[in-house]
Amino acid sequence: MVLHLNRLEKNGRTKEELNQVLEWFTGFDQDTLQDLIDKKATYKTFSKKAKFHPNAHMIKGVVCGYRIEEIEDEFELYKQCRQMEKLIDELARGRKMEKILRQEKK
Repeated sequence: MVLHLNRLEKNGRTKEELNQVLEWFTGFDQDTLQDLIDKKATYKTFSKKAKFHPNAHMIKGVVCGYRIEEIEDEFELYKQCRQMEKLIDELARGRKMEKILRQEKK
């Protein structure tokens, strides 16, 4: 997470914005998130404890050469990791928070 935060801060974003995105995606509050970081939890542990947002399926696009929506269900952990990377990338690139935190269109 430190590497993500450094990248975000270089692009004018804040730790609070990162926490907001991660809280939306995982359901973790700031204390739980910090506890997992302090314990150096693996992504597998992180994923098992998370309650992923119901709109996470709306996170699409290419990350590290892989199209998120084409990652097969049997690789759910990998897909979740790429979804988180996509959210952080969008934050770093200056995308508006209301676009990052996907909402169903009414």
